[in-house]
Amino acid sequence: MSAPNLSNNSLPFLLVGIPGLEALHVWISIPFCLTYIMTLLGNCTVILTIRLDASLHEPMYYFMSMLAAIDLVFSTAVVPKMLGVFWLGTREIAFEGCFIQMFFIHTFTAVESGVLLAMSFDRYIAICHPLRYSTILSRSRTTKIGLLALARGIAVMIPLMCHLTSLPYCKNRVIPHSYCEHMAVVELACASPTISNLYSITVATLLVGLDSIFITFSYSMILRSVLRLSKEARLKALSTCGSHIAIILLFYIGGLLSMYLQLFSLDLDPHIRVLVADFYLTVPPMLNPLIYGIKTKQIREQMVKLIERLVGLRIHLLIRTRQLLREGGSPRRQLVPS
Repeated sequence: MSAPNLSNNSLPFLLVGIPGLEALHVWISIPFCLTYIMTLLGNCTVILTIRLDASLHEPMYYFMSMLAAIDLVFSTAVVPKMLGVFWLGTREIAFEGCFIQMFFIHTFTAVESGVLLAMSFDRYIAICHPLRYSTILSRSRTTKIGLLALARGIAVMIPLMCHLTSLPYCKNRVIPHSYCEHMAVVELACASPTISNLYSITVATLLVGLDSIFITFSYSMILRSVLRLSKEARLKALSTCGSHIAIILLFYIGGLLSMYLQLFSLDLDPHIRVLVADFYLTVPPMLNPLIYGIKTKQIREQMVKLIERLVGLRIHLLIRTRQLLREGGSPRRQLVPS
């Protein structure tokens, strides 16, 4: 019995896509493709803006760039393969590739939760203890917080991955999903999924529960301090914190809804559960840079300056190229001013 199981564990899995809606895959792929393009553009712009502008080299913006990097990894782990299933019918995914994809999805979900907690702590220090802000959240300490969030995500996923890859997968290899969703894959194992399901639910509930408690505490203290400020300062603080809270609610509510819909069918059609899970992995990474970038004045201003600089450089190159062509020179020569 062990030999067949071992050989089966080297066979690839097959992704269905959206069960029951296979005929509409091409049309369904359009919003996911547009969402992914906006995710790449938005998050790369945020990272580039923060990287190039020295005035944004502060803990709050470092955490924003961490969130943008997480969202890039998060969505890239899922969407390209999903579009391959929708457009090209490349449903096959290698056994190792399936669990690598699962590892990245769940690890960076936990990492993002840690970064959101760090951002709430950052706002708490900035508003409630502004004089101690630079000493409490130094650059090195901010880096350590980011690494700690990454280490926590990896630490909670390694035991689950070790358990899942050791299970014998001797049923059919068809995953009724658009990606290697944990509970859908476990259902294909010829062993009880109780341990993995219990572990994932316990870890997710503890992480979300503890992080949510600390985030709630941070913002309750912020609210108490903000009420003592002037009207203008109060509106500015509430505007910044409001965008944070919107992202936090979108992330946690969407994640818990997706997980519990996979666990409890609730007589819903399979395609509804899959679509909820797909939108949870694709929509928040697109919205995060929009909300943070638009609501944060400094990033918004620097984004505009960066775009103006790039457009100006492009126009200068075009003008310089035309001048060289009229003069009979080669456009390959130096096109930027010395």
